[in-house]
Amino acid sequence: MDVRALVRPDRIHRRVYADPAIFELEMDRIFGRSWIFLAHDSQIPNTGDFYRTRLGREDVLVVRDGADIHALINRCAHRGATVCAGERGTLPGFVCPYHGWSYRLDGTLNAVPHRQSYPEGFDLGDPRLSLARAPRVESYRGFIFGSLAPSGPSLMDHLGPMTAAIDNLVDRAPDGAIVQEGGIARLEYRGNWKFHNENAIDTLHPGFVHESSVASAKSDARDYAAPAYDSHQAHTQLLANAFGPREWDAIGLVGAPGGHAYMGGFYKSGILAPTRNDPVWNEYRAKLAARLGAQKADAVLAMDRFNNLIFPSLSINAQYQQVRIVQPLAVDRTQLVSFCFRLKGAPEKLFQQAVRFLTNLCSPYSMIFGDDLEVFARCQAGLANHLPEWIDVSRGLGRDARRADGTLESPSLSELPQRAQMAAWLRCMDA
Repeated sequence: MDVRALVRPDRIHRRVYADPAIFELEMDRIFGRSWIFLAHDSQIPNTGDFYRTRLGREDVLVVRDGADIHALINRCAHRGATVCAGERGTLPGFVCPYHGWSYRLDGTLNAVPHRQSYPEGFDLGDPRLSLARAPRVESYRGFIFGSLAPSGPSLMDHLGPMTAAIDNLVDRAPDGAIVQEGGIARLEYRGNWKFHNENAIDTLHPGFVHESSVASAKSDARDYAAPAYDSHQAHTQLLANAFGPREWDAIGLVGAPGGHAYMGGFYKSGILAPTRNDPVWNEYRAKLAARLGAQKADAVLAMDRFNNLIFPSLSINAQYQQVRIVQPLAVDRTQLVSFCFRLKGAPEKLFQQAVRFLTNLCSPYSMIFGDDLEVFARCQAGLANHLPEWIDVSRGLGRDARRADGTLESPSLSELPQRAQMAAWLRCMDA
């Protein structure tokens, strides 16, 4: 298959989103080789802790085994049953519910029932009888990534300039650490996995896609009666999508060679503004300044980015303590997992605001994301038609400026991030 024929500087062939054969190749060459975010250290702090997630096609258990972390494929080596049905927990080891094969935390076979019935040469230490493991697992500042490829670029090489987004999230904690707390939102949409990544850094769509949620916020002034139950946070999030083209064009977009991208922040008012003056924020900033010093604390809080996309599957919103993980299930089915962090040492109210932000923006109850999911489904249905063959990504083409660090920047009414992601897609797929 000549994937190079499917991507042009200003166009992408519909098969990239609609062809099951392309999807299978993506699972091999992108999700089967790249570094994929799996979990955060705080989700498995102690020996025996596990967190269940996905690594490409694979159902995996991220397990803490003393100082080591393993990503075990959740399939018994005996008859193939799913070993662990729980989403997270703590266990001394894993036992298959079918025939009782038991495994250590590193995935090696520990014991089998009725050992005498197996052949004389049956060896518990045979690696073929262990739970399969992802060959590479690495962590950066508590963010755990795995790769199914035994060799390739290091995690640091893969992250490149996007370490700044992770650094900024962790550095915002007055006690120097973040902890995943609160619920985990999981939803599935009927569309290709790339739709989410492209939409997350598309600054022209909000005025159209989110017109109904913006109109709802504009028409309901009851939330502005005193006292507001959430300091007007929900209204602020909904109304932010009411920007006009001139406002969006002032924000700016950045695309990196690895397919990573981000946009400037656009929440400019109320309790979501990067610089605030309310009791909760002032208490928080004072605590952060006590650890970092006033100048560095101001520098950390001044980073105002939205949807830092680490290709191919992780999106970070550091100033709102949020992450989203894209998990492809089929060419037209995608699961999105979202959760937020507590900044250790920060006021409780700040964490409550982060939970509210998650609920408003990317939970199954989100008025904003509900709009996006409808558009994703319409795009998938539209691309099932064979004509026309190509989609257009030329907006802003030729206006990109290369920065000293190798990234490209452009005014925000551009499809630079989409082109950067497709360039990385093509490099992976053509490897």
